[in-house]
Formats: sequence, structure tokens, C-alpha cells
Amino acid sequence: MGLTSSLQIGRSALTASQVAIQVTGNNFANATTPGYSRQTISFSPSRDARAGEFFLGRGVQVQGIRRQIDSAIQARLWAGISEQSSANIDLQLLSQIESTLNELSDNDLSSEFSRFFDAWSQLANSPNQQGARSLVINQGRTLAASMRALRSDLTAIRAQIDRQLASSTSAANDLLGRIADINTAIVQAEAGTSVSNTLRDQRDQLVSELSALVDVTTVEQANGVLDVLVGSIPVVLAGQNRGIELRTTTIGNDLSVSVNLRQDGTQLDVRSGTVGALLRQRTDNVDGTVESLDRIASQLIFQVNRVHSAGYPGKPLNTVTVTLPIALADQSLALNDPNNISLNGLPFAPVNGGFLVTVRNQSTGATETVRINIDLDGIDNAGNPGTADDTSLANIVAQLNAVGNVSASVGADGRLRIDADSGFSFEFSEDSSGVLAVLGVNTYFTGTSARDIDVRRALIDSPEFLVVGALNGQDMVDNAAALAILALRDAGNAALGGRSISGAWIETAQQVGSNAAAATNRASATTLVRENLEAQRSAVSGVSLDEESINLLAFQQQYQGAARFINAVNQLTQELLSIV
Repeated sequence: MGLTSSLQIGRSALTASQVAIQVTGNNFANATTPGYSRQTISFSPSRDARAGEFFLGRGVQVQGIRRQIDSAIQARLWAGISEQSSANIDLQLLSQIESTLNELSDNDLSSEFSRFFDAWSQLANSPNQQGARSLVINQGRTLAASMRALRSDLTAIRAQIDRQLASSTSAANDLLGRIADINTAIVQAEAGTSVSNTLRDQRDQLVSELSALVDVTTVEQANGVLDVLVGSIPVVLAGQNRGIELRTTTIGNDLSVSVNLRQDGTQLDVRSGTVGALLRQRTDNVDGTVESLDRIASQLIFQVNRVHSAGYPGKPLNTVTVTLPIALADQSLALNDPNNISLNGLPFAPVNGGFLVTVRNQSTGATETVRINIDLDGIDNAGNPGTADDTSLANIVAQLNAVGNVSASVGADGRLRIDADSGFSFEFSEDSSGVLAVLGVNTYFTGTSARDIDVRRALIDSPEFLVVGALNGQDMVDNAAALAILALRDAGNAALGGRSISGAWIETAQQVGSNAAAATNRASATTLVRENLEAQRSAVSGVSLDEESINLLAFQQQYQGAARFINAVNQLTQELLSIV
């Protein structure tokens, strides 16, 4: 050991100090860079060398440069980002739905229900006034238009969600591809011997961006790659992006959407993040509200039509064409046959029972009443389960043709037509089967849901065909039908869970409002959680300018000391050479 070894010690100190100053400078430069993790340098003494009986040090060496990161906090932060993003989307969409419903205003659907039933109340009090009839028809048209418009607005929100889903899913897939690329770059750069801090920071930042879109979990492998999973399904394996995509499936008139692996079509269980929230809001709140609106509209149509079709109009009926077309193949099938496609898709159905047809001689006033039996008990003549012997449209036509002075037929369009002979008219009453309302015989409403609900055109053109009176036992009461429809305002409905028609809508609107209030609280809570987690990460990984300034002074002094040491050794060496 000698002066040469001393020079090596000084050189190692200079080199170590230079690297330390560079690391500190890099921290200064990236103090405000998003996703940057503070880097620290660690030193270790070089291996001793024997000098006689002793071991002398040979200087210092850089042991490593590590980024300061707490994996547990980072994982919790990614989950927090997903939850906050999800909560914000929930709040945004629920507020939009709540605004669309516009309840507690004078133009909401609840007010339209009230005005509709109030019009029937006025008609019941003044059954012979033409103005009261026109008011009922106009209020019905206004209510129907409001329901159609509200449904259209809700489906527009759903279309907006679908566009956001497509965009967000595409963005998430792009991030997965970039993560897979960085995985490959990390393996190549580190080669199992060092850590590429910058690449790892970049990857973590990409995972943070991905977490805002999709809730993910990560698993780091021994070689430095980060596998990414959605639920239990891996979407990034080492350098391979398995790909995700939005898939749509047509169900009836609506579209169902899901997020699937592009590689094999596996459906992913995305629960939070922007994509998870959009999927949830689409299904639970938008589709749920549309389904509730359709269900309420269907019951409004069916229950009002059931009363109206079995009542007495202000003008005698000479001919009626039903509104529901029945396909030729279904006309001979029982109305309750599962293969009867024309009726199977309806939200309401006829039941076992029957109705009365009363034929009136317009000259003499003489009447004849005949019962039309509707057998829909699902039991054949042998007593076995089956629909082979149950009533079909063809059976109804045959029974009507057996009634004197009335003829029935089915046109090329599949619609039942009933005609009275010249000088005769007919009315219907006591329909316990609901078949008149289902087929659309002398109804008030047309359509089957909020998509197509409307007042029947014949009533709009001729308000005198509006049904106001009905039989009450054996007596004709001139406002019985109006009172029966008015009673639907508060009557419990089994198809609506025992709630009334208007009550079911009020509960739907209240549920949306309750969900919006809860979303507001959740958005605030998740924001606080994320901010807290970011503060925890910053305490570990953030750059403190004060701390780095202290480090810079220490490394500067270390460098200056090493330089003076080398200068002293150099002087000694020169003196030694001058002696020689």
C-alpha cells in the first residue's frame, strides 16, 4: 500500500460524490414531475486490503440508486384512484338522470299523472259534457307524450354512456399496451443486475392512469415485470397485452354492453373506475329507470284499456278493428301458448275468464247479451297440463260469429275486425279475462310501453267514442267507467309490487334522488381518501427541496474533501519524486 492506493481512495470519493450530486440534481429537476419517485444513493466501503498486520480501506463505492416507494401505499392509492373516478361518474350521471326526471316541478311526470286522473274526475262529474271528454283525451295525449319524451331522454343518456364506454375502454386498452411495452423495456434494461428507476416510475404512472379507468391489481415478478389483472383475469402478462374491448349484444330493441378480453372473449368483472361506474350506471340507474317507466306505462295502458274496452261509449259501436296484429301462424294457437310469438312478447297477458257482448237493435232498443268464454287455464280436456284446448284468436272469431247480427273476421294485416249488421250496434262489458284490452278492442291507449304509448287515433278524431259509462251489476251507470279509471290513481297493482301507477313512479323518482344524494357523499369521501393516500405517498416518495438541499451540501463537502485529499497526496508524490 502506498501513495498510489491513496490516490485510488481519493478518486473513488470523487466519483461517488459526483454520482450523489447527479442523483440530487435529478431529484431537484423532477420535484414537480407527476409520478416521479425520489431517488436515494447508498454507499458502501470498498473491500479492505491487507497491509502487513492490518487491513486498510480502499475507498468508497456506489452500492445502488433506489427510488423511494412503498408498494402497499401505492396499491392502496391505485384502488383509491379507481374509487374516486367511479364515484365522480356516479355523481355526474345520477345528477343528469335526476335533472332529466325534473321531479318536484310543475312539468314532471308525477304532475302529468295527477292532471290525467283529475281530468277523469271532472268527466265523472260531468259525463255528458263534450269539453270534459276533450280534456280527458288531451290530458291523455300530454301524459303519453311526456312518457315518450322522458324515455327518449333516458335512452339518449344511455347512448352517451355507450360512447363514453367505447372511448374509455379504448384508452384503457392503449394503456395496457404501453405497460406491456415498458415491461419488455425494463427486462432488457435491468438484465437482472440493476433497477431502471425511470422506467418503473413511468410504468407506475401508467397504472395510475389505468386505475382511473378500470380497477386493477398488479403482481410484480422476480424479473421486474408487472402483471396486471382485472378481477382474477390477467390482462397484461409480462410483455403481452391480451387486449380488452367493448362488446354489444342486441336484446329486443335494446343493446347490452360488456367489457371482454379481445384474445378469447372472456367477460371482465369491472367494478370501479370510469368504465365500472359507466357499466353500473347504465344497468342499475338508466336501464333500471327505463324499465320502471316502461313497466308503469304498460300497466297504465293495460288497466285503463281494461276498463275502457268493457264500457259504454258515448256513440254506439257499429265496427271495431283491434290494434294488435296477430301473425297468421299464431291465430290458431292458444293465446297463452308459449309458441304464440304475437302475444308472448307483451308486458301483459289475458287470463282465464270471459266477456259479454251486447247487441242492440237501434230501432227497437231490444238487446241480446252473449258471453264469450276465454279458456286459458293451461289444462287440456283430459285434465293434463297443456294449452292445446285453450282459447285462440280463431276460437274468439268463431264465438263472435255465433252471436246474432254480429260478424268477426281477421284481415290480411292480422287484426281482428268486428262488425254489426245494418241497424244494430254492440257493446262489451264484464271482461274478467282482459282479452279485450290485450287485443286492443275499443281501447283508450295504444302501444305497450313508454316507447310507443299514445291515445287511440279514433278517440282523437271522434271524442264521442270515449267510454264514460259502464255496467254496475245489472244497472247502467253513466259515469262508472270514468270512476273506475279514476280509482286507478290509488289502486294497488300486483305487477307494480302492490303500488299504484302514480305511486310506483313517485317511488322510482325518489330512488333516483336518494341515489344521487348518496353519490354526492361518496364522491366527497373518496376524494378525501385519495388525497390522504397521495399525502402518504408523497411523504415516502415525494421530493423535499429542503432535504435535497442538505444532501447537496453534504455531497459538495464530500467532493471538496476528496479533492483536497488528492491534492495533498499529489504534493507528497511530487516531493517523493524530487528526492529520488
